[in-house]
Amino acid sequence: MAETDKSLQELDGLFAEAQNEPPALPDHLSAAILADAARVQPGGQPAEPARAARQPLWRQLAEALGGWPALGGLAAASAAGLWIGLAPPSFMPDPAALAGFEDSSTAFADGSYDMALMLSEDLQ
Repeated sequence: MAETDKSLQELDGLFAEAQNEPPALPDHLSAAILADAARVQPGGQPAEPARAARQPLWRQLAEALGGWPALGGLAAASAAGLWIGLAPPSFMPDPAALAGFEDSSTAFADGSYDMALMLSEDLQ
């Protein structure tokens, strides 16, 4: 039904007519574009690329990652991942138990895991 609709046939005719006639660029716009191009490129010589000063590796890395806001988000995500890994919530399995230790207190006999156990939600 849509193929035989008269209004759609009229639209198809208008689209075909618009494709056959390219839009004309106004003379004042063409003159403004050419004047701007002549002002930007005096003499037609390509500009020499600016030499970047040698920056330290950490500053190059910070710029590649997106600057200080991105580094702040990366640090926050890293801290959250470390916390979740050391003191998992009650609905997540304990990584020490997954490693094969029956009790997570035997996994770290030097006492380095005691603070994380004390602060975790799942005290047994």
